[in-house]
Amino acid sequence: MRIVRRIFHMVGVEGFSQNAVYNAFTREGIPTPGGGKHWDRGFIRKCILDDAYRPHTFEEVEELVSSDVASRLDPSARYGIWWFNQRRVQTRQVSEPSQNRRRYRVESRTTMKSKEEWVAVPVPEAGIPREVVDTARAAIKDNRVPSKAGRRFWELSGGIIRCGVCGNGMHSRHYLAKGKYQYGYYRCRKYQQHGDAGCNHRKSHRADKIEAAVWELVSGLLQDPERLRQGLEDMIDREREGLHGDPTREARTWLEKLADVGRKRSRYQDMAAEGYITFDELGAKLQELEETRRTAERELDTLNRRQARIEELERDKASLLEEYSDVVPEALTELSAEDRHQLYRMLRLEVYVLPDGSLDIRGAVGTEFCTSAATPTATPKTV
Repeated sequence: MRIVRRIFHMVGVEGFSQNAVYNAFTREGIPTPGGGKHWDRGFIRKCILDDAYRPHTFEEVEELVSSDVASRLDPSARYGIWWFNQRRVQTRQVSEPSQNRRRYRVESRTTMKSKEEWVAVPVPEAGIPREVVDTARAAIKDNRVPSKAGRRFWELSGGIIRCGVCGNGMHSRHYLAKGKYQYGYYRCRKYQQHGDAGCNHRKSHRADKIEAAVWELVSGLLQDPERLRQGLEDMIDREREGLHGDPTREARTWLEKLADVGRKRSRYQDMAAEGYITFDELGAKLQELEETRRTAERELDTLNRRQARIEELERDKASLLEEYSDVVPEALTELSAEDRHQLYRMLRLEVYVLPDGSLDIRGAVGTEFCTSAATPTATPKTV
């Protein structure tokens, strides 16, 4: 639990990425839960999304478990939720030819069941503040796993590169050319799946040339600290424009609405018990209160997520400016594809590929347009 709490603190409080947590644990030689040396980045994400570490109130747990289980719980305590019966495992016996006539083995197939079939099991609270858990989850909400198709690292995958026609993410794949040399290409995912019915962007684009054009723009940005600062500040300002008025006062207003819903619910139930209103009237009033509660919680969640995003942008701004303010061109050339991918994520980069091969690049770089993306030395220009 000491390591689990540290994961939540690093991501939810200090603003570390999952990759940064992985690097820190590897650098410090912290063993994995199984005692191994090499951490799995997927474990960090699963840990953050595991409801066993998120504290739930008694009222929340009561809705998930049977009345018999709820009667054994302490109403003043908080609990995590461990989900039982999540997977369905199907096995079958398979026979295969072998030197001794036939060989038999058991083949298994695992699928996820619908959430309605899961069984909630209350477990002791993990001791991690709920707001830290929620902030950590918000920080990784939009993360996508970079593609590992083939033997290369696709530095623009994971939601960075998009079709300039339909806006969906692009699919990465290899094509075998003459001489048995494999070329990597990006292709519209909707066209790949549905043909012209999905999207008419038919062309496949050479990955090495697009990645070189994008890196030329970004590396030039990194060598101009003032331009980098301005791009990051403009992005933060655009995010702040989505906040209406004072966020603290707005949050306080919605919290007061939630508290008022609780008071009214109790009052209406007392009135029904005393016979002042019928149970049908009680049901109607409780339904109105439930709609108000859902609206307040939804608005609070949106507000918290936007504020968390602004704070994350502020942290990434400080990190980027500190790390690249004195960078030299020689050092930039040593960055690996994985490092570039992480950098693009911090810049909130989105690369839209048009059918003619030109690139519309957005993010902390402002709005940039690269002509002739098929040529790595193309010079980006602002539009």
